[in-house]
Amino acid sequence: MSTFSGLNTAYRGLSAAKAGIDVAGQNIANSRTEGYTRQRLNTSAIGGPSMAGKFSVGVRPGGGVNIDGIARLGDMHLDARVRASAAVSGFSAVRAGVFSDLESALHEPGANGISTQLQSFWASWQELSNSPGEATQSGLLLQQSQVLAQQISSTYTEFDNQWSQVRGEVRDLTAELNGAAAQLADLNGRIRQATAAGGSVNELLDQRSLLATTIAAIAGGTIRDAGDGTIDVYIGGNALVTGTTARTVNVIGSNTMAGSDTSPVTLEWAHRPGSAISLDGGELAGAVSTLAPAAAGGGIAKAAESLNNFAQKLADAVNTVHRTGFSAGGSTNLEFFAFTAGKPAAQGLTVVPTSAAGIATAGDGQGALDGSIADAISQLGTGAGSPDSVWSSFVVELGIATRSEIRQADLAALATTSAVGMQLANASVDIDEENVSLLMYQHAYQGAARVMTAVDEMLDVLINRTGLVGR
Repeated sequence: MSTFSGLNTAYRGLSAAKAGIDVAGQNIANSRTEGYTRQRLNTSAIGGPSMAGKFSVGVRPGGGVNIDGIARLGDMHLDARVRASAAVSGFSAVRAGVFSDLESALHEPGANGISTQLQSFWASWQELSNSPGEATQSGLLLQQSQVLAQQISSTYTEFDNQWSQVRGEVRDLTAELNGAAAQLADLNGRIRQATAAGGSVNELLDQRSLLATTIAAIAGGTIRDAGDGTIDVYIGGNALVTGTTARTVNVIGSNTMAGSDTSPVTLEWAHRPGSAISLDGGELAGAVSTLAPAAAGGGIAKAAESLNNFAQKLADAVNTVHRTGFSAGGSTNLEFFAFTAGKPAAQGLTVVPTSAAGIATAGDGQGALDGSIADAISQLGTGAGSPDSVWSSFVVELGIATRSEIRQADLAALATTSAVGMQLANASVDIDEENVSLLMYQHAYQGAARVMTAVDEMLDVLINRTGLVGR
């Protein structure tokens, strides 16, 4: 082996040490970068000649070190676990948020809740039964009735507004999904091109991994390695991204909960109109499930339907008894509440009487000072099947459903935290470890430089001083 080969060995050592310093520096610089995966320099030893030549002097050392590449220390299984947990967590978190908002809209228990207004409503009838036809008590009853009707109407309005808000979130999430898919398809092309050219794609892989997690959180789905540096993304069993092609998702269906358009909110492929997408997780799936019609288990529509049923029950119960009574002027068969059929809460209850003359408090033939009908109405809030029990059952059922959704969301969040923790433990940058690597490569660089200096001095002796011995 020529003495000159020592220079090559030293140079390779210098190059490897310099590359190691650069990689450690890249890790340290990106220690706080979201989604960054730490990297390591891969090297291998270059062996010596396998056969002795004519001028062999025995066993010879190897030819130095070879830089094989820069490895990205990620784990595809941990990444897949993060995506799966993100899909479940996204689904559960959206549903928990919607049900929590529904429960908050009831203001139960509290002074602004319908339960409190109901108690005041029945109490007003009881007080009027003791003073039938009295203007003050009649005015208090009418005022409390209007407050109760307004509270029912405003609660329904809150449900309707929440439905519209979630509908808007579905639209925004769909746009975010389409944007992430387009970016991932673009990265697929850049990664494939860089891989074919022999370049490093580690940072591009980090960006793609983040996008894949974002897509999973929004719409669930699975990832498949295409084998050419690209990945395919599937949602609902169909490809969202294939190579450098991203398909667009559209959201269709009604824009209002109680409008004339009652078509359910669904997702479909832009290139295949009418082909619905059945998502298996993610925020979109959670949001769309809460927007479903009441018959299909949609949380918001089901709550609105229950409120309508309660308002119907209340109006029917009061009107049924009120029609049998007589007002101070002798009128009978009077309605107390008026409402649009099938939509007593949606369209709002209306209090028909405007004064004591329109309120039926007396029984048949009992005289104007009789308050038996008012007393009978005041008792409607008690017993099985009463408006109060219907409302109480609704509040309890919604509370149980909310607690269940929150519990599932908490468990899903714990699973996500665990998965992300394991991923970070494997892929995140450890500053102490990088400092040790820097120190190691620094000494390696200095050592390689010393080897190069020694070889240079040897060559100087051979070139400039050979033949001077003995003179």
